[in-house]
Amino acid sequence: MIQSKIKNLSENIRLQLFVVLVGILLLIAKFFAFILTNSNAILTDALESIINVVAGAFSLYSLVLSSRPRDENHPYGHGKIEFVAATLEGSLILVAGGAIILKSIFSLIDPVPLQKLDIGILLIAVSGVINYAVGVLTERRGKKSNSLVLTAGGKHLKTDAYSTAGILIGLLLIYITGQLWLDSIVAIMFGLMIGYTGYRILRSSIAGIMDEADYELLKRIVQVLNENRRENWIDIHNLRVIKYGSTLHIDCHLTVPWYLSVLESHDEVEAVARVIREKIDPSIELFVHTDPCIAPSCTVCTKGECQKRDSSFTERVEWDFEKVIADRKHGTY
Repeated sequence: MIQSKIKNLSENIRLQLFVVLVGILLLIAKFFAFILTNSNAILTDALESIINVVAGAFSLYSLVLSSRPRDENHPYGHGKIEFVAATLEGSLILVAGGAIILKSIFSLIDPVPLQKLDIGILLIAVSGVINYAVGVLTERRGKKSNSLVLTAGGKHLKTDAYSTAGILIGLLLIYITGQLWLDSIVAIMFGLMIGYTGYRILRSSIAGIMDEADYELLKRIVQVLNENRRENWIDIHNLRVIKYGSTLHIDCHLTVPWYLSVLESHDEVEAVARVIREKIDPSIELFVHTDPCIAPSCTVCTKGECQKRDSSFTERVEWDFEKVIADRKHGTY
């Protein structure tokens, strides 16, 4: 499992290095197109490419740092740096969106003549296709390896490609109609889109830094546990998930029959961990605290031939999201 994780991190780093190199080449191409054309719309694309390169380089650094093993100063590893990288990327994208909008407003007041739009359109079209392909590849890899940095970067590159497509439409209209004011309007529209993308990335990264609950992941875990529950798992509660970059750390309380030995309780904990790792993610870390059952637990306990019952079994309680994240045993509702 450790070797597999190391291999994943190594592949993530190589992919991010490739993203940075491609970003530098596209940055050069877009600024060359802007110099040729004087188009604010093309400048919009070029400025976002600066953000791509800066954020990509920091993301590369964060992936290298997060791949380091745990040490005494970082007992949970260095994965949190990925949230910092995503925060920087989101912030830079917001700034770029604002800068684009301001320059476009000034250009509406004092229009600048455009030139050589045909060459500019060609360069921007090629860069858009490349951005989209790299974005799809990066986002898929990020979701597969549970890396916030790669996922955020991939989404950003895809959004950049979408904005490039819109800018191309605007440039074609300008080329056909000769209306210079369309250049600034197109730039403002996509400046707003870029700003919103930055907000979403920033919102997601801050949620990670603040350890905001990932409800979708929690619901998946609850479903898996419910479908694979054993009779000694009387209930699971106080379930929490914390993300350290690509590493998931899960805490929960498992209620087992009070008369089980330490060894038997440990076996049940291992069974919980095995199910979650097999069905969710093999690299998940689990800290499971065992609780002894209490009298109210008997009514929801499905264990047959239990000689220690205080009351009869009434009904099997299906574990749902609200019950499992609550900090109290089932049977006490």
